[in-house]
Amino acid sequence: MNDSSTTAAARPVVRTAADVARLVADRPRPTKGAAAVVILALGGIFMDAYDFSSIAFGITEIRRQFGLDALMTGVVNASIMVGSVVGASVGGVLVDRLGRYRLFMADMIFFVVAAIGCALAPNEWWLIFFRFVMGIGVGLDLPVAMAFLAEFSSLRGKGNRSQRVNAWSPAWYAATGFGYLVVLIAFLALPESGQPLLWRIVVGFGAVPALVVLLVRRRFLKESPQWLANQGDLRGAVDILRSAYGIDAELAADAVTTRRAPAANWTAFARLWSPTYRVRTIVALCVSVFSTFGYNAVAYGTPLIISTLFQQGPLITIASSLVINLLFGVGGGLVGVALVSKAGSRRLALIGFALQAVALLILAVVGIPTGPLIAIAVGMLALFIFAQAGGPGAQLMSYATLSYPTSLRGTGVGFNEAVKRVFSVISLFFFPILAGALQSGVFWIIAIFPLLGVLALLVFRWDPVGVDTDAEEYRTQN
Repeated sequence: MNDSSTTAAARPVVRTAADVARLVADRPRPTKGAAAVVILALGGIFMDAYDFSSIAFGITEIRRQFGLDALMTGVVNASIMVGSVVGASVGGVLVDRLGRYRLFMADMIFFVVAAIGCALAPNEWWLIFFRFVMGIGVGLDLPVAMAFLAEFSSLRGKGNRSQRVNAWSPAWYAATGFGYLVVLIAFLALPESGQPLLWRIVVGFGAVPALVVLLVRRRFLKESPQWLANQGDLRGAVDILRSAYGIDAELAADAVTTRRAPAANWTAFARLWSPTYRVRTIVALCVSVFSTFGYNAVAYGTPLIISTLFQQGPLITIASSLVINLLFGVGGGLVGVALVSKAGSRRLALIGFALQAVALLILAVVGIPTGPLIAIAVGMLALFIFAQAGGPGAQLMSYATLSYPTSLRGTGVGFNEAVKRVFSVISLFFFPILAGALQSGVFWIIAIFPLLGVLALLVFRWDPVGVDTDAEEYRTQN
């Protein structure tokens, strides 16, 4: 054991960036300081999900108010995804280059401005513009939020990295359910003459929690100690180890204060395809792309499915969407958090994809439900969401976040998000068109994608759970 190791009698000594990464990875239990940063990161995820889903119920009314055809409805749906492609592509590299803290503080401004702009949009073009701006905020936020979840967590034990990264899923569905709760309250409170304002109230309300998160982040957020150490700022890293982790570390007199990780720039994308990371990148993309088609069609489109394909009224549509997201989405996400350390991301994603395929095939067979079949159809939507929340929907972030070291993590998540959102644009654009043309027959097409997810995970056996990617990188450099 070298003299930079932790002993019971001596303070841990930090000489290199590897020492900082090891102290964080080996920390047996989360501390209040680190937990506060994780909560703030999940607050960002909450806002991402709320803004993505807040317009879902109102899309029928938007279509009526603005006189949109199926094509323009698809453009409105997809505009937030186009913005997120831009935000993720730029934000992934910037978070590795400029740090987690700066990006984390900046992106909430996009949410506040965009939420108000969407609520006041006089026509579809202004709505599309502000949804695009909102998407930029989401794209910027996800890489930095996932980096914080990983880098303020230990490698193993209670509250480990896999569990905390998986926690993004129940947080996402809690926000989606919260959005439908806001819809329900506003729906019941507004007179019939005020119902056309419902979607504007729900979308605009997103500015309130975004502003709260922004103010709280300003007070309590800290920079990632691993990122600081990689930049050569070991003094700053040691200070955060003390304040956030309760680790009474000491900076050695001969500490190595030169940059240890490659400088983050646009060539970082090439590193994702280097021999070390190529298979990991491919698996992460497969899980993300094959899950996003189903998610955007079923989860994002739940109100459209229930109201149009299942031919139900607004109250049943809102209540069903609320229950599906809060009970089955949050529940499935919590199951994923509980099981990921033992089962691994690959197994959970495989099971989730298989359950999704079953649910979609049953929906396709049922067709337009009547009588008791309505309960079965809604139950299959719930099963799909449950499987997504604990399976590929949660694990896609595990693959994108935990497959890479600190120096490449933001770029990896950003690239994965950008590619995923390109396919989200396609699915959101074409789903209203396909649903209008094929009715319930659209489920036959959607079912193809979870089956492709199963096939991909049977071919590629990489699982990121419990892998110390920072230690891998430091060994390679040495």
